[in-house]
Amino acid sequence: MEVLKIATAGSVDDGKSTLIGRLLYDTKSLTDDKLEAIERNSKKKGYDYLDFSLATDGLVAEREQGITIDVAHIYFSTRKKSYIIADTPGHVEYTRNMVTGASQAQASIILIDARKGVIEQTYRHFFINNLLRVKHVIVAVNKMDLVDYDQSVFENIKTDFEKLNAQSSYAEQEVTFIPISALKGDNVAQKSDTMPWFKGESVLDYLEALKPGQEEHTAARFPVQTVIRPKQDEFHDYRGYAGKIYGSSLKVGDAVTVLPSLTSSKIKTIEFFDQKYDEAVAGSSVTITLEDDINITRGDVLVKSDEVPQSSKSLTAAVCWMDGKALVPGAKYEIQHNTNRILAKIDSVESVIATDYSGEDSSKNQLTLNEIGKVNFKLSKNLFYDTYAENKAGGSFILIDLQSNTTAGVGFIG
Repeated sequence: MEVLKIATAGSVDDGKSTLIGRLLYDTKSLTDDKLEAIERNSKKKGYDYLDFSLATDGLVAEREQGITIDVAHIYFSTRKKSYIIADTPGHVEYTRNMVTGASQAQASIILIDARKGVIEQTYRHFFINNLLRVKHVIVAVNKMDLVDYDQSVFENIKTDFEKLNAQSSYAEQEVTFIPISALKGDNVAQKSDTMPWFKGESVLDYLEALKPGQEEHTAARFPVQTVIRPKQDEFHDYRGYAGKIYGSSLKVGDAVTVLPSLTSSKIKTIEFFDQKYDEAVAGSSVTITLEDDINITRGDVLVKSDEVPQSSKSLTAAVCWMDGKALVPGAKYEIQHNTNRILAKIDSVESVIATDYSGEDSSKNQLTLNEIGKVNFKLSKNLFYDTYAENKAGGSFILIDLQSNTTAGVGFIG
């Protein structure tokens, strides 16, 4: 079954967790004990309605404060699709969590409170979706029941958001506006009679019809996870390379080049367990064998010989900083680019990028926790890379602190 990965974003009290809980409820994805717990806790709080946010807010602090603090992944299915929703926090101090939650998303839902309209945090949520090139964005104008389902309120918010969208550098992004009431269930799983003026689909209908696999072509990339050498009589000379395919498909007979050695060969077989295939599409985890016995190890990348990416010992990237210790010029980190690790030195911090589209501040020479900036790197050896716009897998990396071994930041190559 097709899997769709979705990220949610919204300010405090915009109703993200309630929307997800309502989706789970309306698709009958809540277990009986979970539903009973929601009913019991809703009564305990004195509510005359079911508090669907209890279906997703797992931390005690989240339930007590009625906010989302950490990224929660929620799984549910319909007859057409399986869904993975990353319920991300909306506070500015949790920007790193928002980036983490949206990093794998194929679609995003940005919630806006109908009473508040487009606010500063809406800019940040949309900016992150632009930065991560999430192609399909639903702007869900929530709590329409609290403004008497007034069409003019929805239209005014839509106009304000379209002004924001005009500042986006991601022209291929598709933005869809849907007026909803997550609490009442209006336009969430089914179309609502309360807003006859809205002719579009419900949130679930839109997601069901979405075909995220039909994206633009990108170059094939196969980072080697491990080399398989059984060393058994039956497989005495067997040498296979296991990993996951990104970008586009690979076929038996394709001429490939190994990075960084630039040696070449052709694909002999594509295997998964005991099955062999003529072709494997992007997203497939397979084992590839080559016609020639060449030196390949973990961290190497197989690419089609006519799709070799650019390489350099210097790099410029947009970095979201995730560490309490500031990123400063001269500091050394390890860049993990797919399965490859390279020592890197911070050459300079060009600017700190404002997430409200107000520009860049070049007066600062460091990045602090949750800031996003443009950073220049010097590398210990050549790195073969794509731009993030061309290939998400080949154009992104994480920064690893050499002392603590923690993930200190994530980068997107421009």
